[in-house]
Amino acid sequence: MLIAVTAGVHCNFCVNPRTVEAQVQGSVMMALATTLTGNRITLTDGMVEQGNFREFIPARITDTPATIAVHIVPSSDPPKGMGEPAVPPLAPAFANASARLTEQRLREMPFKLA
Repeated sequence: MLIAVTAGVHCNFCVNPRTVEAQVQGSVMMALATTLTGNRITLTDGMVEQGNFREFIPARITDTPATIAVHIVPSSDPPKGMGEPAVPPLAPAFANASARLTEQRLREMPFKLA
C-alpha cells in the first residue's frame, strides 16, 4: 500500500525521542486503518453502528509502510504531551499523493483504490 511515510513533529523539548517515534508510528497505523476498504463508520439515527473493534478492522502488520521516518523538531521549550499527531494529516496526504500518481481524486473514506 504505502511505501513510506515521513512525519515531522514539534513536541517542545523531547525527553524520550524513541517514545515519540513509537507514538508517531502508532498514530500512522491508526490513521491508515481509516483509509482501508471495509473500515467505514456508519450512523443510524445519529448513533454509531459499530460497537467495538470486532466491527472495525485495525491496520495489520502487512499494511505497514516500508518506512515511517519521524523527524523531531529541536526545541528548548518545556515538554508537552504527544497524543496521536499523525492521525489528522495522513488520509489527506495519502489522497493527495494518490491523485498526483493517478490523476484521480479520492473523495470518500475508506478509499476505493483500483
